[in-house]
Amino acid sequence: MVSLVMYSDQVIPENNKVDARLLDLLAGRGKHIGYVPSGPEPDRRYYRERQDYYSKLDLDLSVFVDMSGPLDKVGLTTLLDCDAIHLSGGGTTAFLHLLRANGLLGALAEWTRNGGLLIGTSAGAILMTPTVALDAIFSGEDPRIVRDSGALDLVPFEFFPHLNKRADYLPQLLAYSAETSRRIAACRDGDGVVVDGDVVENVGDIVWIANGAICEPLAMVR
Repeated sequence: MVSLVMYSDQVIPENNKVDARLLDLLAGRGKHIGYVPSGPEPDRRYYRERQDYYSKLDLDLSVFVDMSGPLDKVGLTTLLDCDAIHLSGGGTTAFLHLLRANGLLGALAEWTRNGGLLIGTSAGAILMTPTVALDAIFSGEDPRIVRDSGALDLVPFEFFPHLNKRADYLPQLLAYSAETSRRIAACRDGDGVVVDGDVVENVGDIVWIANGAICEPLAMVR
């Protein structure tokens, strides 16, 4: 059983309802969050933006992972000692390959399964699922032909953020779902999905898709 907070974005004020659930899950854990960027970030611009975001929630984003090379033992221990870890947005497929190359994919999966609280925004949330195939839709490609897409595999469903951005996203998701056995949680900006143990909570108006159609929300994971 895992603890996950999956954001579509962390930009608009409507995310306050997802933030509230994050704070609920952090109660009793602590306020110390580590930040894993989707790529090298020499100017730390996006890191500072997330620091500002979390500071407004009275949370401390003070551990930055340098993704320009593999983590040493000290860096990995410092990250895994955090009360929660934030996976940033960005290019999902490139992020996946970087996590693999830096030896973080397996470490993050094990840490989360052992009780760690994992937060993901957009790409970071997609990475929590079995595959990053749905990321192909954002670049106009077919997710059905994506290869080597295995991700953290912490939940049995797929996640698609930014559903509200384009009208053609939903038809593409319906078509893809007809050829996969997994459900899809399609999420608009300002909404999110929270997994707490075996309970799946829809924070906002999540569109669940399976077998080529909109379906009932997933309530439990096993």
